[in-house]
Amino acid sequence: MLSCAQLHHIRGSVLVELRLENYAVVDNAAVELAPGLNLLTGETGAGKSIIIDALALLLGDKATSDIIRSGAERAVVSAVFESDGVAGEAIQKLLENNGLDESDDGSLILRREISGTGKGRVFVNNQSATVAVLRQLAPHLATIHAQNESLMSFDAAARLALLDGFAGNQLQEVNAAFQKWKSIRERIIELEQGEQDRLRLVDLWTFQKREIDEAKLRSGEDERLETEKRVLSNAEKIYNAAMHAFDLLYEGDASTSASLRAAQKQIEELARYEPKFQEALGALESARISIQDVGATVRDYAGGIQSSPEHLAEVEDRLALLDRLKRKYGPTLDEVIAFGEDVHRKLSEVENKDEILRQLRADLSKAADEYLRAARALSKKRRDAAEKLEKLVESEINDLAMKSHFQIELTSGEEEGNWSASGTDQVLYMVATNPGEPMRPLEQIASGGELSRVMLALKVSAELGADRVERALLSGDPTPRKKRASAPLRADSGWGAQSGAVPRTLVFDEIDTGIGGRAAEAVGKKLKTLARANQVLCVTHLPQIAAFADHHYVIEKKVSAGRARTIICPVAGEERTEEIARMLSGAKLTETSRKHAEQLIKANG
Repeated sequence: MLSCAQLHHIRGSVLVELRLENYAVVDNAAVELAPGLNLLTGETGAGKSIIIDALALLLGDKATSDIIRSGAERAVVSAVFESDGVAGEAIQKLLENNGLDESDDGSLILRREISGTGKGRVFVNNQSATVAVLRQLAPHLATIHAQNESLMSFDAAARLALLDGFAGNQLQEVNAAFQKWKSIRERIIELEQGEQDRLRLVDLWTFQKREIDEAKLRSGEDERLETEKRVLSNAEKIYNAAMHAFDLLYEGDASTSASLRAAQKQIEELARYEPKFQEALGALESARISIQDVGATVRDYAGGIQSSPEHLAEVEDRLALLDRLKRKYGPTLDEVIAFGEDVHRKLSEVENKDEILRQLRADLSKAADEYLRAARALSKKRRDAAEKLEKLVESEINDLAMKSHFQIELTSGEEEGNWSASGTDQVLYMVATNPGEPMRPLEQIASGGELSRVMLALKVSAELGADRVERALLSGDPTPRKKRASAPLRADSGWGAQSGAVPRTLVFDEIDTGIGGRAAEAVGKKLKTLARANQVLCVTHLPQIAAFADHHYVIEKKVSAGRARTIICPVAGEERTEEIARMLSGAKLTETSRKHAEQLIKANG
């Protein structure tokens, strides 16, 4: 678990514990994680990626009953996150919006149960929740990167979102302008539809408007009439109950008021000898006044009750009319009224079609200008950020034992067909992985090792850029991108107050696929750099990367009572040396592999 000092300096979200029960080949396992670089190693098939898949479920991934361990009724995955700063505030707001309470110690506890029937349950801080809530929380908790998944999900929207995340762009203004323009355009299309359809709808709207107008509806009328109906239907019973209550409270010889008056006289006699009963006299007088008030209220209410079969029939007829209108035009009376107002608007538009169309076209032109102005401003920010990001990514790629050229192609199409809530831009990430080769889209890289390194460089650059923007916002810097986007990451930056970093939990699932040797060492260094300001959880099969771990965990598959089970063990010291030696030489350890492992740990630890 995190130490008190580490928890005190968190300014983001950190995964501190992950627990699995009856999940795949895991019967019961827990792993406690810490800041820095957490590496998971183990033999092929031991279940390293199972840990990452389980975490993905807590971030809202789809679940199936296939993950339940054979013979068990359900699988359970749970995690504990510690959050603070911007992330903590965002999580607290999400919890409030979903009617969920914070935990007593401020941590975030997630649990997900998957049953054999396909149904599951979600709990947040031990309160029932939904998968949708997990998906809302996910961006503030952790990001999972896997080689194939990253590429498959790296569509146009994801490419643009990565650039916006690096730049710290806010899309609210563009989105609002787009929605306004789109709404006006849809109204114009509705008015310009075919004449025959228009005339048919006019007849229908006219009938609906007349029917609703003739009813002369008033908001809340149905609820008031229902109450009146209950009173009229039970007038005699209500009158008798009210008058009987009045007699018991005030009128009768043995009424509560009379009893209180008699008691007052006796207490007055006591008070002559014992002053402490003066306070009791005041309480009795207050009670007697309250009783009299209640008695007067029920008496007046009874006096106003009138049993009228004719009025009852009128109320029932009116309620029947309201119910019929609600069945036709809306489940509530307010929705019926709103429907009538909408029909009235549509008829008014049809009757004044030409004039309204002229006004709408003028509004559409104005909305289009507003949208383009916002979209152009966003495009400029993206172009400025793209220049910085492509230089940063190229530098990161070449740090990973590659000689590559990286370029971001940003194109803007101002034709209406290219408009969207995120602007008019399309972005492509182009790369030439070897000197003399042409630039190609990132998705067309053939080598798995090259793809892994380019994606890692891109993600590292984007994460470090987002860190600087958020760091500047936390420090009150009004212009974080201009002042800090090109600032180098300090070599001594950590989790303390001096670093000012915004930690994230970043998960890499075998991002090192297809590489080895010098490239693997470069990837390890890059992960180590990223872990200075973020919590990094990485599955690897390369000893050159494992040697960089701040915290090392071994995933092993054991056979017990004829059944396979996966266990998770933290290793340090001699045990860690043995694990890296195994990764170097295979199952048969040698003295040479042990010495090599010691050298790797000493050089990179």
